[in-house]
Amino acid sequence: MAIKVVQVSDGQSPLLDAAIALGNRYTKWLGLLKPPAYRKYAEDGGLLVALEGNDIVGYALFGLPKRDFYVRLAHLCVAEEHRGKGIARLLVDEIRERHSERLEIRARCRRDYGLSGMWTSLGFVPHGEGLGRGHDQETLDTWRLDLGHQDLFSATPSDALLVVAVDHSVFSGLQGVGKGRGVEEARALEAGWLADLIELTFTPQLLRDVRDITRRTERQHQSAGLAGLRSLSPDGQAVEARHRELVDAVAGNCLEGQLDARLRSRLRYVAETSCAGLHVLVTRDPTLERSADLAWDVARVKVVSPATVTIHVDELRQAQVYRPADLMGTAFSAEQVATGGEGELAAFFDQAADADHGYAFAKRLKSFATDSVHWHRELLRDEEGRPVALYVWALDGHTVNVGLLRTASHALEESLARQLLFMLKRLGREHGAQAVRVLDPHPSPAAKAASGADGFAERDGGLTALLVDQCGTAEAVSAAARRIAGRWGLPALNLGAGLSAEAASVAERAWWPAKLIDADLPSFVVPIKPRWAAELFNVPPMLLPRDADLGISREHVYYRSPGHRGESTPARLLWYVSDGTARQQGKIVIGCSRLDEVLVDDPDALYSRFEHLGVYGRGEVRAAADASGKTMALRFSDTEIFPSTVPHARLKEMADALGLRLSLMSLSKISSALFQAVYEEGQRKT
Repeated sequence: MAIKVVQVSDGQSPLLDAAIALGNRYTKWLGLLKPPAYRKYAEDGGLLVALEGNDIVGYALFGLPKRDFYVRLAHLCVAEEHRGKGIARLLVDEIRERHSERLEIRARCRRDYGLSGMWTSLGFVPHGEGLGRGHDQETLDTWRLDLGHQDLFSATPSDALLVVAVDHSVFSGLQGVGKGRGVEEARALEAGWLADLIELTFTPQLLRDVRDITRRTERQHQSAGLAGLRSLSPDGQAVEARHRELVDAVAGNCLEGQLDARLRSRLRYVAETSCAGLHVLVTRDPTLERSADLAWDVARVKVVSPATVTIHVDELRQAQVYRPADLMGTAFSAEQVATGGEGELAAFFDQAADADHGYAFAKRLKSFATDSVHWHRELLRDEEGRPVALYVWALDGHTVNVGLLRTASHALEESLARQLLFMLKRLGREHGAQAVRVLDPHPSPAAKAASGADGFAERDGGLTALLVDQCGTAEAVSAAARRIAGRWGLPALNLGAGLSAEAASVAERAWWPAKLIDADLPSFVVPIKPRWAAELFNVPPMLLPRDADLGISREHVYYRSPGHRGESTPARLLWYVSDGTARQQGKIVIGCSRLDEVLVDDPDALYSRFEHLGVYGRGEVRAAADASGKTMALRFSDTEIFPSTVPHARLKEMADALGLRLSLMSLSKISSALFQAVYEEGQRKT
């Protein structure tokens, strides 16, 4: 029989009397509360009962303090014979629904009752303790359930290069608890040189671990130390879902009996870190360290030691000191939104909608800085320092969530919008994400207009694109796409071998970085001189900024002498740097692109049309002409620079293994099998 929760008024005597009777059964735990007190709670709207048919099987008694904006939970009672049916959760959820404007629900419970597991399962987090007023002065724990409101008193956003979560093994070391080496390693995170480079945070599981310390003096000592770290409170339901994913993954990979209560609680650190939008969890706990691969595979959280963090941050510091934050090698710059600068940006990025205009936009942008999820607020400026683009993103397991996606009025706005969408996809791939979700209800028109071609589909008021990181048959790639799409209720076609070049190219762009190897999509290798590779692709990085038109655009043009090498579009290109220089190794494959158009025409006509997309001067375009006076222009887009270059010797070895003759003197066609081998080799991390 279904259980329903209803509110009881002081005039509903039968229900009120039944609640009192139920409470009287458990006075040993609840304490004695006289009937007038129940009636007063009911009169003030603070009595909910759970009904199974006409029988009361549980109730919640709570107060609504006028000066303190929280719900004070006095009784949460379920009849013993009806426990295990989720009745307590139904009562708590009803309080949340009815009083969502309140900041939190608070409850106090004797520690010796052993109910911490119940409070934790309901989403409550321990926040301090006190002594009861009884003669035994037993310890009373305070439990709080955050109702999801922004904390106006939370710390201002950090300018640190790296924000990490710490578990209890590290936190206790920071407090000087433990063996000498462990304490020393943990306290290295607080070294002076790291002060502006790293921010330490904690999630609710740390509060639970501190609460479980047996010795009162040590518990109080560590509780006081929590004030020195920023507290994050990820959404409880999201944490539970991520925790179940982790537990299921462990259960499928370990022997029966290894998945004990301790491992489950350690995995909660991973789930909370992931749902808070962080990517790094610092620990000295062997149980967590053994779960590092699983934490990354399921939740995209790197589980590392304190020593690993200090080394990683030092590398970031060196990168920041010696290389300015530029955008695609241009004079455009990328930076974090400065605290207090939100109002200034409203003039550039708010939309005309009443709900997102002026002050409302600035307030919303500021809210990301104090949210329980760690959002990255990225601002792009042009060469004159004017704001031109703004995006706010956070990683949630296998998803990149984009809270804001805006471009300002600018000569390159459309190019910037297209580049931003591709940047977000690259960002997602780098973090192992499987989808990019634009949650901004008012994305800039330029970004929204460009999103369709990149596979973004409207869903639940936002835009979602799949990231299918697979190079294989159309059947295998589309099966992977369907698995990912199923999570969001999105359609994904079932593709088969022999797909036309046009259809395959559309699928590869929509599901980027997918590659459909058995489609009728030709592949070519293009030799290119080091100078032009540096100017076109910023590989190696240019010492001087590239032209903004060239750097911001996803489209580029390269010129060749016309020939009859089976050039057709669409197609794939592999870029082979033919010679070496003092700054770059030669005879290597550095990346790939999508070939969109091949044109053969008068050199001056091609130069006039594509000047802003190419690096050749008029003279070089003319020099590429053949005896007939014509030059060939290759218009290509969405270049991927490989994490690992593929040297000539390895390229030849792969061609020989496939029984193929390799020609690298000019643009030449290669088999899909060789493209796949080179692409997969280039994706290997060094």
